[in-house]
Amino acid sequence: MFFQALANVFRIPELRTKILFTLGMIVVYRIGYWIPLPGVSQEQLASFFSLAKAEGNAASRAAEYVAIFSGGSFSQSTIFGLGIMPYISASIIFQLLASVSPALKKIQQDGPSGRQKIQEWTRYVTIGLCIVQGFAWLSFITSQGIVYPQWAHNPLWWIMGISALTAGTVFLMWLGEQIDKYGIGNGISMIIMAGILAGMPGAIIWIINNYDPTDTSKLGPLGLLMIIAGFVLVVAGSVVMTVAQRRIPIQQAKHTRGRQVFGGQRSYLPLRVNHGGVMPIIFASSLMIFPSVLFSALDSSAADGTMWKVMVSWMSTNFNFGEYPYVVFYIIMVYFFSYFWITVQFNPEEMSKQLRDHGSFIPGLRPGPRTAEYLENVMERITYVGAAFLAIIAVLPMVVNRALNIDFTVTQFLGGTGLLIVVSVIMDFVQRIEANLLMRNYAGFLGGADGERGPRLRGPRS
Repeated sequence: MFFQALANVFRIPELRTKILFTLGMIVVYRIGYWIPLPGVSQEQLASFFSLAKAEGNAASRAAEYVAIFSGGSFSQSTIFGLGIMPYISASIIFQLLASVSPALKKIQQDGPSGRQKIQEWTRYVTIGLCIVQGFAWLSFITSQGIVYPQWAHNPLWWIMGISALTAGTVFLMWLGEQIDKYGIGNGISMIIMAGILAGMPGAIIWIINNYDPTDTSKLGPLGLLMIIAGFVLVVAGSVVMTVAQRRIPIQQAKHTRGRQVFGGQRSYLPLRVNHGGVMPIIFASSLMIFPSVLFSALDSSAADGTMWKVMVSWMSTNFNFGEYPYVVFYIIMVYFFSYFWITVQFNPEEMSKQLRDHGSFIPGLRPGPRTAEYLENVMERITYVGAAFLAIIAVLPMVVNRALNIDFTVTQFLGGTGLLIVVSVIMDFVQRIEANLLMRNYAGFLGGADGERGPRLRGPRS
């Protein structure tokens, strides 16, 4: 059935064109990923990050974190080094501002014209963030002696480098918009997913090179089985939690017009268990970079033999990636941002008002404040479960990395931000293809097949 549905995808010219266009844009992105910035010694840069990774340096962790969900790579210093992260940051800023600013929220609710205006502002803010982040990155590699001396002191090189990094991000932003317009799937998400999956061959090569059944110090059959089983279980759990919902029964009020009765249907209000998606992990990961960087800097500058040196050394050691205090604080941050996100994005009063305006109500509850209070209580309880799932997914790569001494390039596919992004994007991609197939009466990936055509998916019986 799967292979027949896959064949059906390429039988539809329009759908085939969209998929090939999307793949072509991803190929363009991966080509640009390897174009280096002039003036940067790639050998010294690779050596610096290899040494930093071996020592657990904060700079290495920050670079890996950026590469996971931005589609860029600082460790290679290419024109796509900043990735799509400045655009994501600008989008999140406007999303949060719209929830606290009535004027911005009104513009957002003006329809296509309002959304287009906010999109335009987002692009301007993206360029500003690119300039700031590009200058900070070039300053860092210059201070480390990674830039050739004849280039480092040339103002034209600084203008060229910042312009190249900014243009790279703007080009990726344009690439994502082209996928949205002419391809299939969310363009920005597809670029991020391609950057994450590009690391999978390296993870497979690491497993092959370190697999030795006769050497107890290397990966054995039991360890390999645990990695495969863990990957399958984590992906399955991520899929289940991504689509998990708490369905609140909704009853529509009956209206009598003459001798006919309208309404009275029963439906459901779906509340997602993982309402924040991957955002709480992104916020928590971003925040956890700063303590390690700060304490490392303080540790290197503190005088030996003083109480301050002992204290900052302890903080620097215990707030390293994978240490117990780091993991505990990370879990707390995931919970905090999970509830923060629903506080910003979920409005029970507005939802209760919309139900009342449409003549619907929750059985046993009066419309208005009582319904809003009930929705808020339900959301708080299911968010606790969703945050627990996110916390497990977030710390699992660190636990496996420390407990089994497996490289992070492998453990990042056992949980964390990257895995959740890949699962969410692939599910959205498959659902869009499924909708296109069913719209043309072809059997989808979830439907049966009867020759070339199959039965449509049936909804729940009333």
